[in-house]
Amino acid sequence: MGLFFVYFTQFHLDFRLQELDALAKLEGIDLKYADGAYSNDSPFMVVELPSNDDATKLISRAILVNQIYELWGEAPTLEELNTIVKQNPEYKDLYKTSSFKFIVGGYGVTLSAADQLKRIEQFSYLGWEGKIDLKKPDNTFGYFEDYGNHAEKGLPAPEKPHRVYLGRQIASGNRRIVNKYDLKKREYLGITSMDAELSLIMANQALVRPGSFVLDPFVGTGSFLITCAHFGAFTMGSDIDGRQIRGKDGKGIVSNGIQYNLTGRIVDNIVSDLGKPPYGVRAGAKKIGTNDKLKPYLNTIKPNGDPRYPQTIPYEMHDVLLDLIDFAAIYLVPGGRLVYWFPTVTEEYSPDDVPLHPYFKMIANSEQNFGKWARRLITMEKLSKEELERVTGKGGAEAGVAEPAHARFRSKYFEKHP
Repeated sequence: MGLFFVYFTQFHLDFRLQELDALAKLEGIDLKYADGAYSNDSPFMVVELPSNDDATKLISRAILVNQIYELWGEAPTLEELNTIVKQNPEYKDLYKTSSFKFIVGGYGVTLSAADQLKRIEQFSYLGWEGKIDLKKPDNTFGYFEDYGNHAEKGLPAPEKPHRVYLGRQIASGNRRIVNKYDLKKREYLGITSMDAELSLIMANQALVRPGSFVLDPFVGTGSFLITCAHFGAFTMGSDIDGRQIRGKDGKGIVSNGIQYNLTGRIVDNIVSDLGKPPYGVRAGAKKIGTNDKLKPYLNTIKPNGDPRYPQTIPYEMHDVLLDLIDFAAIYLVPGGRLVYWFPTVTEEYSPDDVPLHPYFKMIANSEQNFGKWARRLITMEKLSKEELERVTGKGGAEAGVAEPAHARFRSKYFEKHP
């Protein structure tokens, strides 16, 4: 086992560690870190991994990791860091003649070019004789200073960093893939289309991999199908709104699959009554039922030959979530994951609001905060066959007895967002 430090992105802070844990399980990697090692207040985290190859595999498809470094030293000050590094002469000998690039960075502060050069000169005792190569070096080394997120807290920048890190870069994350699936480049979109970054994170949380099968029962315009198919899964979607599946003007979910050359992994899409959860509040939630304000259908085919879809009635969000989890409890394979968005009013939210089920264990609950309201990415994992045998027949999904913060969320949202 060796020590490394992860350099996270500064996006979706409450999702970063959860994605890293999911990727460790996906790759079967023994990832260890101390309690309190991670903080939303810092992009750096020290971890323990079996090897450099495992470090590369761990972040090869990470969306919220910039790079991972082999840890040479961490300390409160640069002086103490140099003392640590000098005690390991192999750092000097192993890379004496290789070409290299040296990166200097700071979190919570901007270091001028002159300041960066001064930091680099502090490591002259390493005595490397190789050529400096900024494009394709044999090795990239990084030195980073962490000043904390004082700016977000309205505090002045400290004079000195509270932690510094030095290491050799092992691998980079998969941030480039976000640009490939950017919604601005997507042929077919709708008001509920999930942005590429979050869709990719969801796929990682769901442990999507080649050979797995993914069902999105609220498929909308198919954003989640695209990202899961990218990672090698066979995908299928359903929605109560057939118009979104069909698309318009010759563009739809099928054309998006063609755009990304993923048609072989997007199996099909069907119109089905499984409810529509809160991916987009403005879309509303419906289920099949008799609408008293409309005349009953005499037949299922319109005069022009198009199919006539069943009437729908409002579907309370609390009921949608309970039905979703009960559906997953029946059809999801043991060890499979249910990943969904859960909206709530920030001031009213309580952890007890999240529905539970005896067939599932809670894996992650990550908040994306928008001020007075938020949405949470909930990740639940179905128990193994052995675990299920001990709980079979213990009931369905349930939440706290008090009215949850997501109750009547749509009406609350529009009261504040007319």
